[in-house]
Amino acid sequence: MSKKRTPSAKGRRSRQKSKPSRLGRFLRWLFKLGLVLTVIAAAGLVYLDAQVRSKFEGKRWAVPAKVYARPLELYPGQSIAMDELKQELKTLNYRFVRRADQPGAVEWASSRARIYSRGFDFPDEVEPSRNMLLSFSGGRLQSIKSSDGRSLPLVRLEPMLIGGIYPKSNEDRDLIKLEEAPPHLAQALVTVEDRAFYDHWGVSPKGIARAMWVNIREGRFVQGGSTLTQQLIKNFYLTSDRTLSRKLLELPMAMLLELHYDKDEILEAYLNEVYLGQSGSRSIHGFGLASQYYFARPVQELELHQVALLAGMVKGPSWYDPRRNPDRAMKRRNLVLKMLFEQGHISRDEYDQARRQTLGVVKQRSLHKGAFPAYLDLVKRKLREEYRDEDLSTEGLRVFTSLDPMVQTRAEAALEAGIGRLEKRYGKRAKELEASMVVTDPQTGEVMALIGGRDNRYTGFNRALDALRPIGSLVKPAVYLAALEQGYTLATPLEDEPLSVKMPDGSVWQPQNFDRRSHGVIPLHRSLALSYNQSTARLGMNVGLDNVIDMLHRLGAERDLKAYPSLLLGAQALSPLELASVYQTIAANGFRMPLRVIRRVTDAEGEELSRYPFTLKQQVKPELVHLLQYALQEVAREGTARSVYSVLPDNLNVGGKTGTSNDQRDSWFAGFAGDRLAVVWLGRDDNSQLPFTGSGGALRVWTEFMRRESPEPFLATRPAGVEYVWIDEAAGLRSDRRCEGSRQLPFLTGTAPSEKVDCGLDNPVRRSLDWFRNWFD
Repeated sequence: MSKKRTPSAKGRRSRQKSKPSRLGRFLRWLFKLGLVLTVIAAAGLVYLDAQVRSKFEGKRWAVPAKVYARPLELYPGQSIAMDELKQELKTLNYRFVRRADQPGAVEWASSRARIYSRGFDFPDEVEPSRNMLLSFSGGRLQSIKSSDGRSLPLVRLEPMLIGGIYPKSNEDRDLIKLEEAPPHLAQALVTVEDRAFYDHWGVSPKGIARAMWVNIREGRFVQGGSTLTQQLIKNFYLTSDRTLSRKLLELPMAMLLELHYDKDEILEAYLNEVYLGQSGSRSIHGFGLASQYYFARPVQELELHQVALLAGMVKGPSWYDPRRNPDRAMKRRNLVLKMLFEQGHISRDEYDQARRQTLGVVKQRSLHKGAFPAYLDLVKRKLREEYRDEDLSTEGLRVFTSLDPMVQTRAEAALEAGIGRLEKRYGKRAKELEASMVVTDPQTGEVMALIGGRDNRYTGFNRALDALRPIGSLVKPAVYLAALEQGYTLATPLEDEPLSVKMPDGSVWQPQNFDRRSHGVIPLHRSLALSYNQSTARLGMNVGLDNVIDMLHRLGAERDLKAYPSLLLGAQALSPLELASVYQTIAANGFRMPLRVIRRVTDAEGEELSRYPFTLKQQVKPELVHLLQYALQEVAREGTARSVYSVLPDNLNVGGKTGTSNDQRDSWFAGFAGDRLAVVWLGRDDNSQLPFTGSGGALRVWTEFMRRESPEPFLATRPAGVEYVWIDEAAGLRSDRRCEGSRQLPFLTGTAPSEKVDCGLDNPVRRSLDWFRNWFD
């Protein structure tokens, strides 16, 4: 039997060396794990670094397009009342003070005004900030002088910001540069939010330790210990959720941001990113917009106590909202001022003076932007013909329009006053009235004002653009102009007698006059002035429906129109804006000028992207339009719109046309002076009958607007090829100015009657018709 062999000690030691211990295996596993985690962490840091740099160096914010009204130009000799200028300055949020010693301030006296303008970077040139003295006399601006006594030939105030086109996030901001910030703003932020901002590398260990102690004591996340850099990372890249994962991610990103960018760049980004309140559905980001929202002034004009309030609100914009919680906001503001004083950033006098100030917050809770939603709607539609929605809402485009805030304000006031009088006169029968109005400059085609509904701040249905309503007698100038083009004259006799037109479906169209009477044979110009339906329908059928439709299209109607006889009396529908285009061509002597809403578009840096220059095209011979203009002025002097001269001065030449749709459902007036054209519509959305006609409703609103506007009179230059001849109205033949019943009418040269009436000049009785002698140059 053999003996078992036991392993030698040397063998045992060899096997022990070859077999790894548990500790060794663990250490090796730990090393591999660490290596993997290091690679993952490095890759994560590379990814975070790319994310931090790409957004910070690229387009940091979705900046909405800003839409501006026209700037007010001031020059010696200008016809402008001091009250008008004062109102304009108020809409621009100028401060009326005893001494205008900084931009945005005004000194006001009985015949003088010292304005310290803000300046503005216009597309064509930079308008500098100016301290200027304006002198007035007799409703005119006599002189403009700079602070050193030099005469200034022309200055422009900055345009009003009337709205924006916002991104889907509905965030809004006005970007500012750090050097544009008012004194003490940056220091107040650093003092209140992060005193060690200029010393740390994005993270404050002391702050984190302090926050950890508070959180452990409370048993939940109540304090973050964040630096300004961390707050920017949270707002810019992450969420506001108070979670450990978000906090851990915030730390390396903050250090990476500090690694690549200097402190001032980070602070400037913070100034534009921080959340400071809510205006309805729109969030207020950045101090630039917050300054406008709370104080109605540019951030550069903020005073120390206002800076302190905004800096204090960073901790909790809702909690310290100065409108809802004024006492709480006051305590917070004063605490910020105390901290600035204790840190030696402001003097005792500055501290005491700032503490004595009220909060100074403006009452309105909404930004002035969006005050004219109907006009802004038109601007957006025009822009979308050339630009993508994304570009409009994110690229910070600047859109300069032709909106005149003063004209818009007067139009709104006239509409409100006019409807108020109608409701007082007609009581319940005038309830639930709706309205729209379009105002243009007939010399340029620019849309100066637009009202889309009786509630002119309502952002919904825009009746000026989208309400298609039968236009009634507003179609008649096109009918008569088509007739003049075919050889008719203003003296051509027309039969105002009943007529019947058989329709293809077997029905019979039988138009009637408004007074349900016939008026026999009348001259063409009287038929238009008195808006007779029967004579107009006969004329239109003789001229031809296709020719009338062609004329409407040439004048500016772009909609497809059906060749029905009822078209001749305005049964087909157009919008107020389309009618403004039609009457614009008439007022502009037959030159069609596409209605212009936008003047220029620039990018955020001021580079011009689009220009919308003044354009025109001759659509109707000016000599023919000259005859029509005479007849439309006769409408106002002797026809259906003659009530205008019970309000307007007799020397204000105007022309226009009343319109009432079938069954009296729509009240219209379209008319023009020398530098203003306005179309007014009154009606109800349910299309129910009105208690008044075009002359009893819309004309009264139009007249009230022109009274407030005080436009230039309409003066038409007589074209070559037009002569004025005295005509006997009853006979339609040549007459003499001394004859009773005679009047002077314009004719195309050679088309006036050759036969002359004998009126017995030995005993003349003259009829005075002097109004037309001044209507042309």
